[in-house]
Amino acid sequence: MFSYRREGGGAPGRAGTARFLARHSAWGFVATRAARGKIQGMPYGNCLLLSDGPINNSTGIPFFYVTPKDNTVTDLLKNPMASLTLPEADGNFCRKNVIDPEDPRCTRLTLTGQMVTVPPEEVEFAKQAVFSRHPVVRKWPRSYEWFFMKMNIEHIWLQSWYGEVSPIAVEEYLKAVPNKG
Repeated sequence: MFSYRREGGGAPGRAGTARFLARHSAWGFVATRAARGKIQGMPYGNCLLLSDGPINNSTGIPFFYVTPKDNTVTDLLKNPMASLTLPEADGNFCRKNVIDPEDPRCTRLTLTGQMVTVPPEEVEFAKQAVFSRHPVVRKWPRSYEWFFMKMNIEHIWLQSWYGEVSPIAVEEYLKAVPNKG
């Protein structure tokens, strides 16, 4: 299927596009280095729910509600380095144009950095961020010892076209206003 290239790919609006993906992604794929068993040291990944802030306060910083019983979290507690990929799979562009979510015209954002436990002074904000986007998690079993993590972003890449992967400075990303680009 033929499709026109969207405006803004690789252009100055890329930080806004990256923030748009962070704002509107309900989940992402977190990749770690396995810290257990026969796969120790191997790449390991998992999809996790996330939020970059309460509905009316997008920050660009991904927050997660996690349990130490999850293998991904076990890995992160031993080695906090991770990558987070946010695909445009849930966005209207790909669906409206009948484009497979893995098609490079469906934008992908990859953030890398350290996953850390949210400090006590930020827990209330993390609760508002995650619970406003995913209210059902409030009902998850308490016996799983849920807690909040966030990513301290160190590097950002946006893929918005065939072979075009653009680095974005963290400062530029954090200052940008989420927009469709």
